[in-house]
Amino acid sequence: MPDIDDARTPKLGDPQLRAAAAVRDMRQKLEVERGRQHAPVAIVGMGCRFPGAHGLEAYWRLLLEGRDAITEVPAARWDCSALYDCDPDAPGKSNSIWGGFIDEVEQFDAEFFGISAREALSIDPQQRLLLETAWRALEDGGLVLDQLPRHRTGVYVGISTNDYASLLAQRRGRAWIDGHAALGNSVAVAAGRLAYTFGFQGPTLSVDTACSSSLVAVHLALRALRWGEIDVAMVAGVNLTLTPELTISFSKAHMMAADGRCKTFDAAADGYVRGEGCGVLVLKRLDAALHDGDRIRAVLLGSAVNQDGSSNGITAPNGPAQSTVIRSALADARVSASQLSLIEAHGTGTALGDPIEAGALADVLRDHDAPTSAPWLASVKTNIGHLEAAAGVAGLIKAALCVERGQVPAHLHFNALNPLIAAADFPFRVPLSTEPLSGIDGRRIAGVSSFGFSGTNAHVVLEGPPAPSPTAAIQGPQLIAISARDGDALHQLVETTCTRLAEPEMKFAEFARSLTTGRNAFRHRLAVCATSAPEGIEKLRLARPALAPEAPPVALLFTGQGCQYPGMAKGLMAEEQFRQTIARCDAVMD
Repeated sequence: MPDIDDARTPKLGDPQLRAAAAVRDMRQKLEVERGRQHAPVAIVGMGCRFPGAHGLEAYWRLLLEGRDAITEVPAARWDCSALYDCDPDAPGKSNSIWGGFIDEVEQFDAEFFGISAREALSIDPQQRLLLETAWRALEDGGLVLDQLPRHRTGVYVGISTNDYASLLAQRRGRAWIDGHAALGNSVAVAAGRLAYTFGFQGPTLSVDTACSSSLVAVHLALRALRWGEIDVAMVAGVNLTLTPELTISFSKAHMMAADGRCKTFDAAADGYVRGEGCGVLVLKRLDAALHDGDRIRAVLLGSAVNQDGSSNGITAPNGPAQSTVIRSALADARVSASQLSLIEAHGTGTALGDPIEAGALADVLRDHDAPTSAPWLASVKTNIGHLEAAAGVAGLIKAALCVERGQVPAHLHFNALNPLIAAADFPFRVPLSTEPLSGIDGRRIAGVSSFGFSGTNAHVVLEGPPAPSPTAAIQGPQLIAISARDGDALHQLVETTCTRLAEPEMKFAEFARSLTTGRNAFRHRLAVCATSAPEGIEKLRLARPALAPEAPPVALLFTGQGCQYPGMAKGLMAEEQFRQTIARCDAVMD
């Protein structure tokens, strides 16, 4: 039998053993790094305000009902008839009188956000819209500001235009300029104001890559979360069309559809229509969201960004670059193109852009085995127009709702495939009505594209939320608690809450719990107990509000700078609650 001390057997401390241990350690670290580089990220909150849709549920209803939210330009914006000419080359004129607009863009609850009425007048409505929509996204996620890691929360905002300053200059001259004007109309401050208002101290960026801005912002947030730079990300896109100058310019470039409809991939495609709105996402790493018990709407698997480079024109799309960015995003997500169930296309509806995008997508699909069924291909621009800097987040929110709820809404204005797109090279299905999204191998996976006329392309891959763990059903009476900063706002909130409770798909117990535990509390309050949604509605409308007392101004000072004196705090020690607290502190210090 060989001796265990045989010279050929490596001994503890032997260079061979140390080298082998080092290799194992490096491999383990490499696997951890690889896992972090591809870590999935959860969407835990969403908020939106788009043409024809104030809020997520309204947006989803608009999509399911196949509604077109495009209207004539409101008179409050500009006199579209005075600027119209069917000839897109007519000087100073536009060949479109259409657009996707949101209502009451001039309205803003400045006091709620601690902003004076005077300052609010100098703030770009895009910044005001961001604040309101971000608050809705936090509420959707049941996220209370005081419970967020503010120093580890980042803000990423896609924003390109700034019509407000020029609008005020036209109407009031230079007299409108005050000390708030510079900050109120700075694109950089659009993201900074969110961080300032909510107290976030992580990376704060305003991103401008034109039409792909908000999806590039998602990409940057995804990377920051994976690398541990932040724990929570607020990502947004915003766009408002307050003046006609850009519309006139796009008409001159022959980009605008005369009938004001994005006829994406259709033979009649002749341009797009401008739209406006705002969308906000709140993101966490998936493992953190699961640990915190957050409701997960969808999971971001991967993303990629690239540039067209030298193409046949600075605004012209580049097919190979689009194929590359989609392949890179799929690789980052660690899925194949054959697993895609849905593609939310950039889909502007231009005669040049649609065939290039369809060809790029088809090239990517040809890289892999044919999918079990052709993926759905659609674009929300057919409903609400091209939201430019907010277009990417509008498409991503739509895709997130699709993979969450297992449905694909109709793609509007599609009658016949664009003849520049070969039918044999079009391995997609275009939904003409709401269709089920069953997924492949149990996974509903979608890709979202956004291509900026700056040449910057972005693609994001996401899938539906993980299956919820089995939990006991919530039974018995539920507490419904709501609050606001003043009485009028509380009254409006009662009506909004009753409207939500009346929705057929409302899960009463879950909604009641989210109202009670997932909202910031304000002084004007109202609470009722109910066992059903109808009972909750009846009681809310009869309940009398209460005013919570203000926190007492208490300050205790025990400095270490020579201000002590014998018997200090002796009187306080006579109080039981204070004495018990000091005893607990003493035990902790020991």
